[in-house]
Amino acid sequence: MERGVQKGLAKGLQQGLSGGILRILGARGVHVDEEARQRILDCTDVATLDRWFDRALNAITLSDVLDDRAQ
Repeated sequence: MERGVQKGLAKGLQQGLSGGILRILGARGVHVDEEARQRILDCTDVATLDRWFDRALNAITLSDVLDDRAQ
């Protein structure tokens, strides 16, 4: 049962981060096309989502968030 709880918590964290990224980008006026939206929503790597979340806070373009070379 504990394994199921951990999986549920991980899924919730993933959904929270991906939703937060999309919300921040929307608030900043950054257009997110459907392909990028799905990429964000489908990402299961929390470290990547954390990085994208931090980048979204100051993003001007979508590539500022998703480009691996973005700072």
